[in-house]
Amino acid sequence: MVGPNEFRNGMTIEWEGEPYVVLQYQQSQLGRGDTFFRTKLKHLRSGAIIEQKFRDKDRFPRVRIERVPMQYLYSDGDRHFFMDSQTYDQLPLSEEQLGDALQYVKENTPIEVLMYEGSPLGVELPTTVDLRVTQTAPGFRGDTAAGGGKPATLETGLTLQVPFFINQGDLIRVDTRNGAYVERA
Repeated sequence: MVGPNEFRNGMTIEWEGEPYVVLQYQQSQLGRGDTFFRTKLKHLRSGAIIEQKFRDKDRFPRVRIERVPMQYLYSDGDRHFFMDSQTYDQLPLSEEQLGDALQYVKENTPIEVLMYEGSPLGVELPTTVDLRVTQTAPGFRGDTAAGGGKPATLETGLTLQVPFFINQGDLIRVDTRNGAYVERA
């Protein structure tokens, strides 16, 4: 059991029988009253983000989220199939469970699936992924003097800004946290 004074960003707790991850927390105190904590929580099943106040005396059980190494296989309509690297069992996930992660994964990509009490919650992406540029305007000599960039479409369908020297067919590294270009791979 943990109290709000022990919260850390990324910690998972159970509140009202449901799993939540702590996104933000802030301690506050009014005069001589009780200490309370303003928190921003993300519901792990639905993805909804709520703001909630807790008193210092409140206690919550910690939630253990299991990270299972899997490999992305293929998509069939709105279901996306992953294979457990140990048992070779296949697991379908919906688009709601995956969210924006589909923009960063291609077939045969290793990925970690988050499991809670035997049911999948979603996926945890690596910090960066390498993707090939499928469409972008050609770069011209002297374009780099002004800085900036140009739009590029990647093999997964993601569109982002890249430097002018990136050409069609180049393999680039993309940050999955903010969808930004990092470097050539």
